Amino acid sequence: MSATLSASTLLVVPLAPLVGSIIAGVFGTKFGGDHIGRKVTHSLTILGVLIAFVISAMTLYSVVNDGAHFNGTIYEWMTVGGLKMEVGFLVDGLTAMMMCVVTFVSLMVHLYTIGYMQDDDGYIRFFSYISLFTFSMLMLVMSNNMLQLFFGWEAVGLVSYLLIGFWFNRPTAIFANMKAFLVNRVGDFGFILGIGLIAAYAGTLNYGEAFAKADQLAAITFPGTGWMLITVVCICLFIGAMGKSAQFPLHVWLPDSMEGPTPISALIHAATMVTAGIFMVARMSPLFELSDTALSFILVIGAITTLFMGFLGVIQNDIKRVVAYSTLSQLGYMTVALGASAYSVAVFHLMTHAMFKALLFLGAGSVIIGVHHNQDMRWMGGLRKYMPITWITSLIGSLALIGTPFFSGFYSKDSIIEVVKESHLWGSGFAYFAVLASVFVTAFYSFRMYFLVFHGKERYDQNPDAHHHDDHGHDDHHDAHHGSSKPHESPWVVWVPLVALAIPSVVIGYPAIEPLLFGDFFKGAIFINEAKHGGMKELAEAFHGPMAMALHGFTSAPFWLALAGVVVTWYMYLVNPALPAAIKRMFGPIYTLLENKYYMDWFNENVIARGTRMLGYGLWKGGDQGVIDGAVVNGSWKLVGRVAGMVRWMQSGYIYHYAFAMLLGVFVLMSYFVWFNR
Repeated sequence: MSATLSASTLLVVPLAPLVGSIIAGVFGTKFGGDHIGRKVTHSLTILGVLIAFVISAMTLYSVVNDGAHFNGTIYEWMTVGGLKMEVGFLVDGLTAMMMCVVTFVSLMVHLYTIGYMQDDDGYIRFFSYISLFTFSMLMLVMSNNMLQLFFGWEAVGLVSYLLIGFWFNRPTAIFANMKAFLVNRVGDFGFILGIGLIAAYAGTLNYGEAFAKADQLAAITFPGTGWMLITVVCICLFIGAMGKSAQFPLHVWLPDSMEGPTPISALIHAATMVTAGIFMVARMSPLFELSDTALSFILVIGAITTLFMGFLGVIQNDIKRVVAYSTLSQLGYMTVALGASAYSVAVFHLMTHAMFKALLFLGAGSVIIGVHHNQDMRWMGGLRKYMPITWITSLIGSLALIGTPFFSGFYSKDSIIEVVKESHLWGSGFAYFAVLASVFVTAFYSFRMYFLVFHGKERYDQNPDAHHHDDHGHDDHHDAHHGSSKPHESPWVVWVPLVALAIPSVVIGYPAIEPLLFGDFFKGAIFINEAKHGGMKELAEAFHGPMAMALHGFTSAPFWLALAGVVVTWYMYLVNPALPAAIKRMFGPIYTLLENKYYMDWFNENVIARGTRMLGYGLWKGGDQGVIDGAVVNGSWKLVGRVAGMVRWMQSGYIYHYAFAMLLGVFVLMSYFVWFNR
């Protein structure tokens, strides 16, 4: 018999980071009188996240070993008709895993921040923000209803706005956080429409109650159209995921969000915020399983993101942007898995990706510290001997990212490729090509970064900007005066989180794949209609254990494509470094297209934004000033004034005028009756 988790214990998980955030944000800033210093601030916030992680780990243990669960209301806010609005928790295998991922990565980022932001004036404010973000994400993943889901959804968006624009004196940071905020509002509009349709037709916001009515929703046609309601609902929900999880064409905010400090890149853009959309679709699997149209839409969007965002990573020179485009591509992999009805595989890749991508982001930050805040890989090289811990952990992260057998990324990534191959949905052929081709692309840009940074000729002393560094778009201010000195390994508070993340990046896939994909870990949390979507069933039949899978991986196409990508990169950047420039000249138009990011930013700024401004101007001048102010408001009083003027002219005050009017009226009436009665 399964055990029931304690509501009060679960409540501590989100509240512990919230309390740390409030104390730091109030008593550690001028607003509250600067009563606590930096040491107390980071100690309290780290303690809050540590408590959340420990309880999350205990919860996961209880879920796995005792079959523990929780689904209940914590606080009922109000009832409108039959619609209950409440705060509640749903803890099952999916939630417990997400709680551990969020709190573990957040804990590592908190520790890392002590060393990374040590000389920043906003040190205390930064800790307050990242703890608040952790609270928001935990409320999102622990929710048992769509109202709380939407609260967490919007809260992480709000805090990400604060974090991306953390250095608010920089115009680039302000532009980036506004861009992220606005693009996410586009996705959130679709998301709230989907939630509204569920509330309208199912009469509830509770997950369980809504899922129980899924078959009824699937039988309804959307009013005024021939579309099925469930398809409209699922596509609206996924549009929200497209914004939050940065899927084409709503991906444009994520690369620019690198304007925030590097710890934010690891926290928001690797493990938590950008995976919220993946988590949401997996949670809503009972609805998505009823619409093949929505699944095909998801499949194609994910495939486009996987392949074409990977191409953009190939030409980047900023170390953080390479990892950012890698995140976009890997999120595309997860989305493809969702479209293939392999929700558990998508969430499995979410977990493994969180570890090695957070490792790569934090490793990039360590490199930035080591080379005194230069982010251009063209002015690095040979850092292996100066930064041995950062080097080996970054190599581990890169090997996991490209799907090297036995590494965590191999098990999740290869599972996605195989399950898409078995899918029979419309668009699965293109999706399979995209995820397979992306293996080569991923290996190319990953090891291009690795070789340029850690191997080859030392170029850190050739940086033309070394002596007039303006910290443009880069991190921190300390050590800027060492612009031309030798690189150095980062302090222990920076490299300890790297080591802690490197361990699961290597080992977590091997023991986790069987229970997560082929066991009962997600039982009751994820639903798959195997009669219609048999990809997972076929994947299970071909699985003979993690050891056999890894050994077979050495003979599979993805491994050879990844190896080819590494070898080609090694030749181009270490053996024959003149070749990339020659290729760039040969394929100039393609390079220009990639450099301009497929002109998506240009289109958004010059067509959509300018068109919206023109439309707004037209509505203001024609609608507001012309119709509302001119015709309705001003026109009404002018009409009344003119009528009053005419009436006033007739009301002269002379008796003979009134007598004449009476006689005229009698004459008109007499004429009328004579004419019609003759």
